[in-house]
Amino acid sequence: MTRLSVNINKIATIRNARGGNMPDVQKAAKDCELFGAEGITVHPRPDERHIRYSDVRTIRPEVTTEFNIEGNPIPSFVELVLEVVPDQVTLVPDAHDAITSNQGWDTIANKTFLQEICARFKEKGIRTSIFIDPDPLMAEGAKECGCDRVELYTAGYAEMFPSEPAEAIRPYLLTATRVKELGLGLNAGHDLNLQNLGYFIKTIPWTDEVSIGHAIICDALYMGLEATIKAYLAQIKKNSLHL
Repeated sequence: MTRLSVNINKIATIRNARGGNMPDVQKAAKDCELFGAEGITVHPRPDERHIRYSDVRTIRPEVTTEFNIEGNPIPSFVELVLEVVPDQVTLVPDAHDAITSNQGWDTIANKTFLQEICARFKEKGIRTSIFIDPDPLMAEGAKECGCDRVELYTAGYAEMFPSEPAEAIRPYLLTATRVKELGLGLNAGHDLNLQNLGYFIKTIPWTDEVSIGHAIICDALYMGLEATIKAYLAQIKKNSLHL
């Protein structure tokens, strides 16, 4: 069944807005696991506007499920990942000034670079995932790069879902099918929420993992963190029952 990894960046954003250690990001990571999350995701950026490199070092020993670090593999990021050795690293081509991730890799144009990065991480026994747009050619390119999984960038799906769910999922299903044929694992993330998650899982039930942060923290403002995580887990379970 699809695993839920909670991205805790937004909790760090709230902390950084005021200074100090409230809310406590380390405790939040542990609480998410306590409430049922099957993984913790962090996405440190060079300006450290949310998760800081020091947070990654502090959180790593506390995570007992799966620790996933996302980011652009600039030298400082690569060094951090090799130092803390997460269970998974997700390579994302975000610019230093991007508000949030806004595109996947061109795995063909960046093949040599991504091959080198994947090889370095896999030498350490770290599962590697490459963030891609819903395009079978990008999945094929990712396979050539030597990664273990791809993560589908789901912003386009989320945007179209309210009006045309079948059309919204079409390129994702096509790409996910190719990913399965290639023998790669499949992750998904970006703008998934309680309204669109179930349909995605039901249509692409071989999704290994979804990484969700912004929507979970928004829902938690009204529902509480524990109830929110349980609601997302329930959506995944409900829409996986047909397997």
